[in-house]
Amino acid sequence: MLLKEIVEKKRYAFCEGEMDWREALRQCCKPLEAEGLVEPVYAEVIIENVEKNGPYIVLVPGVAMPHTTENAQGCNGTGIGFMRSSESVHFDEENPTPDTDAQIFFTLCSTNQDEHFKNMQRLMAVLTNEEAVEKLKSATTAEELLEIDAMVGDE
Repeated sequence: MLLKEIVEKKRYAFCEGEMDWREALRQCCKPLEAEGLVEPVYAEVIIENVEKNGPYIVLVPGVAMPHTTENAQGCNGTGIGFMRSSESVHFDEENPTPDTDAQIFFTLCSTNQDEHFKNMQRLMAVLTNEEAVEKLKSATTAEELLEIDAMVGDE
């Protein structure tokens, strides 16, 4: 199950306080950096993509999926990480709206298309469960992530 794997591999972070979207993207990559799946430059590549293409990574209100292309600069493996911000992050700083704000970040990196596709399927099982998404927005501990994971049953 996705959230259980994220907890077991320590690919999660809970951030307190306000931060701009660039800082949020750097923070959400930290758990993957700690494992060596990505290098710090990976966050900068994501930031460049958002600057160029807009907040395409905000999938649904409140949830962002930071990622780049397969085998992107700074990407050393395939994985998924989780970060929750205590405050909404505004991707459109001039006109903050729920459509472009996020509190939950599922960061993806990929060097293996098959593994990446499986991660995407598992992530969709979480994101299509509205109750799970609401609980993720207030989660502050790994134990809460495990409780949500049991509720989703994505495998």
